[in-house]
Amino acid sequence: MIEISAQVDLSHPSDRVWQALTNPQLLSRWFTETETVTQAPQRLLLHTAGLPGFHAAVDAEVTDQRAPELLVLECREGDRRTQLTCTITRTADGCRLSVQETMEHGTWPAEDRDHRERCYQQILTGRLPAILDWLAFQQVDLRRGEDPPTAELPAIVLSGRAPAPADRRRRLVIVAAVTTATLATGAALSALLPGGEQTAAPAPLPPPPTAGATNDSAAPRTSRSSRPTSAAAARSTPRPTSRTPTATPSRTPTSAAPSAATMTARYETTATRLFGYTGQVVLDNPDGPAAKSWTLVVTLAEGGTITNAQGANWQQDGRAVTFTGAPVPAGQSQTITFDVRNPDPRTRAPEGCTIDGTPCTGL
Repeated sequence: MIEISAQVDLSHPSDRVWQALTNPQLLSRWFTETETVTQAPQRLLLHTAGLPGFHAAVDAEVTDQRAPELLVLECREGDRRTQLTCTITRTADGCRLSVQETMEHGTWPAEDRDHRERCYQQILTGRLPAILDWLAFQQVDLRRGEDPPTAELPAIVLSGRAPAPADRRRRLVIVAAVTTATLATGAALSALLPGGEQTAAPAPLPPPPTAGATNDSAAPRTSRSSRPTSAAAARSTPRPTSRTPTATPSRTPTSAAPSAATMTARYETTATRLFGYTGQVVLDNPDGPAAKSWTLVVTLAEGGTITNAQGANWQQDGRAVTFTGAPVPAGQSQTITFDVRNPDPRTRAPEGCTIDGTPCTGL
């Protein structure tokens, strides 16, 4: 029985994701510090002590692999033994990475299991996409002067040294937006990973959020709604409440209470990547009855697309993304997180955000 699971949709090819999973140097940058056991090349020591849900280092041994689709490890953490399975599935926009961990010996306290699952999900949707964007950037050859800079080098050399001149002559056309990305973020990217020609020390990646920092993992994963909507209407027209108006004079003041709740929303960009960012909106119902219905509309920049979202039902129509969900009790809040893929590396937040027609704060 699967006890922990997490997944993310990535706008990268499966072989690039496989490289991030199996290269210890890259694994150290987006997951945790990793050492290869010299006497056993198939074993890795993961310094996970201190991560949410982990209490010791993990001794992991590869028991099955099928590049670039499947990686299975047997993990020993103190007196626990688990099986960690990573599955990569091709999609129309890239691939989907699913991580599943099953207990084989020992026990997991419920709190540890929840913290561990939250840790996996936050790292998969934040740090991993940043490293994959960096790898995509490394495959762009900007030193050509005779042609537009849209050539891509063969697979990245793990040592960081440039390929041989004969290899550089092999061109593959890629999206021209990558060139724009390099001009805007070249200095920042040079600090992500160590390389043969870099002079600055690599900037450390941020630590995973501590357990309980957000409650996005507590909300069930949702999918796109099949209900169509208009982008223009979603941006400008508040969603009507479910209460039907009536002119009956005998209606008492208390009968209008269910619709009296006033929702507020706060937006924050929690992570940035070369080609996108992770946004978070916290909905608050400060007082009054539970909000029986609410509509959150996020307007993305031109070309932006949602690749993953948690905490609400959602659908995208053009640049407008509409979120809906369950009632929010009085005095409580609800957190919605979403990953945005955007071709312009300068874009780090949506262009607009409203809750029932009222602008969100933070933008």
